[in-house]
Amino acid sequence: MTETAAYEALGERGFRASALTQGPWSPDLQHAGPPSALICRAVERAAAPHGLDHIGRLTVNLLRPLPIGDCGVEIRANHVGRGAAHFSGRMTAGGKEIALFTALAQREQDLPLPVGTPGHPPPAPLRPPEHSTVVTMGDVVEFGYARLVENRLAAGAYSKGPSVVWFRLNYPLVAGEEPSPYQRVAVAADSGSGVSAALDFSKYVFVNCDLTINLFRRPLGEWICLDARSWIGENACGLAESALYDEHGLIGRATQSLAIRAR
Repeated sequence: MTETAAYEALGERGFRASALTQGPWSPDLQHAGPPSALICRAVERAAAPHGLDHIGRLTVNLLRPLPIGDCGVEIRANHVGRGAAHFSGRMTAGGKEIALFTALAQREQDLPLPVGTPGHPPPAPLRPPEHSTVVTMGDVVEFGYARLVENRLAAGAYSKGPSVVWFRLNYPLVAGEEPSPYQRVAVAADSGSGVSAALDFSKYVFVNCDLTINLFRRPLGEWICLDARSWIGENACGLAESALYDEHGLIGRATQSLAIRAR
């Protein structure tokens, strides 16, 4: 498949992954960011007919490695109310469940707030993308996801501890479609553990078992920023957490539970 998008749609629920989804751990497996964005796409489409246009939370439980090839996303509404709805579903590949997910969609409305309200307006990003340093995610090991996204370093040292990194898609998520701001967040948010990696990639494997994204407002624009850090225990477990920004300010947070092993 020509590298023009991360996925080609195969009907309503099916997709064919391109090499642009390839992650750093195996040449045959996808990075979890693009599949999470596909799931986000399904949630948006299920919520929109109910007038619920804000994705407040997305949790993806990664059950198995996702091979590069054909996959499918199934979604159902667990409860739809006037102001919010809960959804769940699964991603499949090769006849197996690869990921399970839950999501919250909410109704937006104008709500003026008193001046001086704590937490409003949210903080601005540390440094805008145009004043950040261009970096390449594939410097350590070459993989397709590093071509899918453009990165710029705003602070810290890339993949050497806490860092602040901007992300922008170089290609569409699904061929022929403009990625939504929520899909752009999902593609980037799964990289928190990578950009804030505190362990030597050649000596350790640190794979995330899940991804939870919480957003308190709608993302704007093409650029998404991760202010990321990883916490590591001496029990082979860890946690990566990222404050999420667009160019206007803070939009939410993402967390990942890590399984850490020596190579």
